[in-house]
Amino acid sequence: MELNHFAVPGVYILITFLGYPSQILFLYLDPGPLSKNELILSNILLACIFITYTQSVFVDPGTIPNKKGKENEDGKEQGGLNGNGSGEKSTGQRTKWCRRCDAAKPPRAHHCKECKRCIPKMDHHCPWTANCVSHTTFPHFIRFLFYTSGGLGLLAYFLCIRISALWSERDMPAYLGPSPWLVAHLFITTIVNSITLFALFVLFVRNIWCLAVNTTTIEGWEIERHKTLVRRARHFGGWLDGGDGTKVRIKQQEFPYDVGIWSNIVQGMGSANPINWLNPFSRTPPLSTGLSFPTNEFEDPNLSWPPPDPDRSYRRQKPTTPSADSSSGFIYGESTLSPQESMVAFRARQEADVVRRRKPFVERVEARMAKDRLEGWLTKDTDDGGSSGSDNDDEMVEGKEGGRSRSDSVSGEEAWRNSEGERLKDFGLDEEVEFYDEPEENDGVPLSELLQRRRAV
Repeated sequence: MELNHFAVPGVYILITFLGYPSQILFLYLDPGPLSKNELILSNILLACIFITYTQSVFVDPGTIPNKKGKENEDGKEQGGLNGNGSGEKSTGQRTKWCRRCDAAKPPRAHHCKECKRCIPKMDHHCPWTANCVSHTTFPHFIRFLFYTSGGLGLLAYFLCIRISALWSERDMPAYLGPSPWLVAHLFITTIVNSITLFALFVLFVRNIWCLAVNTTTIEGWEIERHKTLVRRARHFGGWLDGGDGTKVRIKQQEFPYDVGIWSNIVQGMGSANPINWLNPFSRTPPLSTGLSFPTNEFEDPNLSWPPPDPDRSYRRQKPTTPSADSSSGFIYGESTLSPQESMVAFRARQEADVVRRRKPFVERVEARMAKDRLEGWLTKDTDDGGSSGSDNDDEMVEGKEGGRSRSDSVSGEEAWRNSEGERLKDFGLDEEVEFYDEPEENDGVPLSELLQRRRAV
């Protein structure tokens, strides 16, 4: 059994340990037990923590319908990928295709490697709830962080009062003070509470910020990745090499889903009533509202998010030279394999043909400059006072800022890390699917599959 199977029971045990034994501990420490009002407030917060955590764990994070919604008697669409049932207009953004689910997925959806499916407006997969923080679970998750921060902060206040009283009586004989077991309990509770409060409060503040600007944790990674590409492109006239050798235009693109603080909060919490934001029994936002999102119209609504990334494309490379032995035709070199093994080998070759991993950007620049030196181009640029050398130095620094190291080179550009050292897989995503997403063009996709995708969208 894996350790993550113990995460949820462990959190329940932690909440219980900090919530109930501490109330008993305060009976034997000066200045005495909690007052009636303090007990009521503490247990209300404790109940809210249990309720919101349970909802964060057991509420379904949602799934993506793989077919267009059926029409009701009035001919109106409901529940489909483009029919959100809320009367909102579609953003017009290109619908992506998940190769794992073999189905279309709407904007802001991602494939979770733990849940084994695409999750609408996925923020990240939380190991402590064993569930995805998504469009449907985010309100419960942020309410859990709010009540936990408040409850642990109140407990820290009560502990400080007892520690202060104990310190003021440090010169008294030991037999007049609390027993060593009570002191040990007080010490352990204080340490555990302080560490938990610090970690959850930082997480709470970060999620409040994400709620205010309407970004998910994954989209924050994508925004930083886009800024990195823009910095790279400045050194090469706004263009970067694509996965199939073509040039890709890179320009600054604004995040499309930040539509104002109030609208962002209403959208994220699933309600315009501030009372419902704090109500632990508030209902879960309907899945239909997580399939389409309004945009701020700073950019062309037909532009997709994330912006074009030349390293994330997986377009097939067209052969430029004939085969070394074109007269031999098709050669079957796996005749010793069983039918099942042959199918597995075929799938592996097919996947390798689709996803073409590339070395990290800094190594590609170094390789290209080494080739330039061999051809004498770099010498000429240096004699003319060119800036090729300084550009390379800037890119090396930029690569360090991106958090990548030489040890990541075997994984290619999908090993790119943000300033906090995070990769896509750290958020619970399947990097094989999410980094190499649906291509901008449909070259090489069979007609039957294109027709199937169009029907699904």
